[in-house]
Amino acid sequence: MNQRSGDPAQVRVVIRDDLDVVVARCRVREIGREVRLADIAIEALATAVSEIARNIVVHAGSGELIVGVARADARCGIVIVARDDGPGIVDVERAMQDGYTTANGLGLGLASARRLVDEFELISSSTPAALTCTGTTVTMRKWRS
Repeated sequence: MNQRSGDPAQVRVVIRDDLDVVVARCRVREIGREVRLADIAIEALATAVSEIARNIVVHAGSGELIVGVARADARCGIVIVARDDGPGIVDVERAMQDGYTTANGLGLGLASARRLVDEFELISSSTPAALTCTGTTVTMRKWRS
């Protein structure tokens, strides 16, 4: 189920399959236009979201993305929080390296997503910052220039 919350520029997208990945990309583009991100920034963010959402499908089976407006001082942009309850990432540092894969892909997903956004944070159940959470949470921000 995809829904808008009380904030007109916040959307929750449940991720279970490839169709949901497409929906997530569309929602990111819509909000990107609402906050007047440059077209190239919107496409970079949509690609990053696609990589992260695809990882949810492949490695966790299901999860969600929350897409909303980010504001800090005079800056405005988009924040995406992607969460799943999967097994977590055993070696986050290695998983962030180009070419590392556990699913027979190219191993570019996490590293590419990180390069395409302005801010990237990953917390997985195997990392000390996770405390008692399960799965993986990725937070990304892209600011309007």
